[in-house]
Amino acid sequence: MQAIQPAIPPVQPEKSDRRLQSTKTRSKRSNPHQAIAIETVAKLATNLVLSVCAASALVQILPYHRSVQEKLREIQGEVKLTQGRVDRVRTDFNRNFDPAQAKSIMQEQTNRVDAQQRPVVWVEKGSTDGNE
Repeated sequence: MQAIQPAIPPVQPEKSDRRLQSTKTRSKRSNPHQAIAIETVAKLATNLVLSVCAASALVQILPYHRSVQEKLREIQGEVKLTQGRVDRVRTDFNRNFDPAQAKSIMQEQTNRVDAQQRPVVWVEKGSTDGNE
């Protein structure tokens, strides 16, 4: 039976292979939270960049917002003035086209007097005839 012995001696792993395997497993075992730490740092960096961008946008937009608010106040003031004028003109328009007030408006604008009215003339006491 000794003649049937295998020609290749049994392979035994070398010590150097064991060292490589042990260092690989040690590196995996020594930093189990390294991936989570890298992910957290990446998230923080991204959020920091986004925060800086948002703050920069706010700083640029605030003066524009103030100028728009000032223009809006000016326009609202002009609208109030114009609304007052519109109300006056509307009142005059309604009065001019009111049939009940047609005679009085005609007298105001033309100095004509209704035929049924008598003109009243006020005279001072001392100057009735002018002879005295």
